[in-house]
Amino acid sequence: MPDGLPLAVDVALAANRPLLLCGAPGSGKSSLAPFYAREHDMRYYEHVVTSRTQATDLLWTFDSVRRLADAQAHRGRLNNGDYIEPGVLWWSLAPESAHTRGGLVQPFDRHDPLERFYRDHHTKRAVVLIDEIDKADPDVPNSLLVPLGSLEFTVAETRTLVRQEPSVPTPLIIITTNGERDLPQAFLRRCVTFTLPDPTRDSLVRIAQLHLAHEGAELDKGTLRLAGALADELVAVRRDNDVRRERLPSTAEFLDALRACRALGLTPEHPQWPLVRSLTLAKSTQQEL
Repeated sequence: MPDGLPLAVDVALAANRPLLLCGAPGSGKSSLAPFYAREHDMRYYEHVVTSRTQATDLLWTFDSVRRLADAQAHRGRLNNGDYIEPGVLWWSLAPESAHTRGGLVQPFDRHDPLERFYRDHHTKRAVVLIDEIDKADPDVPNSLLVPLGSLEFTVAETRTLVRQEPSVPTPLIIITTNGERDLPQAFLRRCVTFTLPDPTRDSLVRIAQLHLAHEGAELDKGTLRLAGALADELVAVRRDNDVRRERLPSTAEFLDALRACRALGLTPEHPQWPLVRSLTLAKSTQQEL
């Protein structure tokens, strides 16, 4: 982790506030949440925000179309719980409630797409990733202020009150932003914020080691030398002020280059090394293509 980030996580946990991670696309913001959950044996949930995301999508969704079709088919008295899908915040705060849709359905009534998160570990702390919040309409972060602050909400269609269960620790909520759109000041005031620094050679090599170890790859001297060479290339490209770029190469592209070179057996001495550099790191702008 970058210097200061572990403390930022601890502060967010101690203050019961979301951690807002800022940084350029591909800087590794989205990797923190699953990494932290894996390292600390926590439950993990994620929701990738799009331009069509509504705040309630993070809490629950209600399949009104399917319910209408069932009503038109005269299937008797309908149970609204059958048409509810708990969102990531519901699962993180109250997994027992989410498992039964607030007591409206039996756990075995139907397949649960989030069953893999429930298991026997529902009393563990959860890590929730809300990825790229800046892609949503500004009303979305504002609408999340109350449920994030009070750790409770009411499902409109069933009037079910969902609140943090006594046996469940307060979740660690990590929210990422690429800075494409300014976030509401009221939302920022309620977050612990941390901006990821620009990558350095040492940080890139360390990131490569962590990713390769997680993938089960062998960390021999040749691999570490390759990672160091690619890290040098990325840092050099980012510092090249003579070339105008709309976007600087990121950690994600460094990892792409590393995986490609390992798979193809390419080293810095290979004649095609400069081509690998241009394909993965020193990319031309769209206007130059």
